[in-house]
Amino acid sequence: MTAWLLSGLGLLILLLAGDALVRGAVNLSLRLGVPALIVSLTIVAFGTSAPELLIAISAIKENAPGIALGNVVGSNTANILLVLGLPALLATLHTSECDSRKNYVFMLLATVLFIGLAFCGVFNLASGAILLAALGLVLLNAFREAHAHRKACGEACAEEDELEGLEEADPDMPYWKLSIYLVLGLIGLPMGAHLLVDNATIIARTYGVSETIIGLTLIAVGTSLPELATTVMAALRRQADVALGNVIGSNMFNLLAIVGIATLFGRIPVDPEFLRFDLWVMLGASLLLIPFVFLKKDITRSWGLLLTLLYAVYIVSLLA
Repeated sequence: MTAWLLSGLGLLILLLAGDALVRGAVNLSLRLGVPALIVSLTIVAFGTSAPELLIAISAIKENAPGIALGNVVGSNTANILLVLGLPALLATLHTSECDSRKNYVFMLLATVLFIGLAFCGVFNLASGAILLAALGLVLLNAFREAHAHRKACGEACAEEDELEGLEEADPDMPYWKLSIYLVLGLIGLPMGAHLLVDNATIIARTYGVSETIIGLTLIAVGTSLPELATTVMAALRRQADVALGNVIGSNMFNLLAIVGIATLFGRIPVDPEFLRFDLWVMLGASLLLIPFVFLKKDITRSWGLLLTLLYAVYIVSLLA
């Protein structure tokens, strides 16, 4: 019971510290005159994935690489089936109104690249460099598109749009408050990651399940909670573009950045079970988005129920 409580505490610290770090870093950058465009493409993207990254690094250092890889694969599956499924039960996601085709294709390519590298049997520095190079190309493309948008509607208009898109933005936040956010984030992230990984490993050994299964279930669902909260609010506010874009962007970043950076701290062996089952579930879940991205279908309550049930079946199959 103690291990479960400490795992929950570690997860809570991670989520709160990640949010604090993003808020502090975003507003410090704006105070220093860094354009909102650069902030949204880099600091926010990396900051919101900081919990997953710290978990991956801690897992490698604690000699539990199954947790690192399980967290990424499990989070991507949960993001599609659970994070889109549950909110759709509350309110239809009008995904027919948004155009996510280009980013979705990038996400599929990142998924295929990730699976291809996984069949090498281990993620090492070479495969990490390939993933980070792909991330660089994605960020470069996003920067070019945002720059074109600036030219089309004017600098002032674009800057205002970008600031509105940053919920954490408060360019006038005092430096003492910025410092508190940054300190809490920088201290809390490694502390939370260490607590979560250590106790998740204890749980795995106590119940005779593998660290990989813990990463695919307990930790994956836990680290998907921020995306779930964002998507629920987006569904209630009828902002389907935010919901779908959030999931696509998060999945792409998980595959390319988390594992790519984690390989700098050690090799990540690939459990054969990933190659037989979990990677294909992740790919299959990604392909389920085709009707909503290309055929302009809304994610209705029926679709939400189907996605949620598929996730429940996946979890049961893992635990069985």
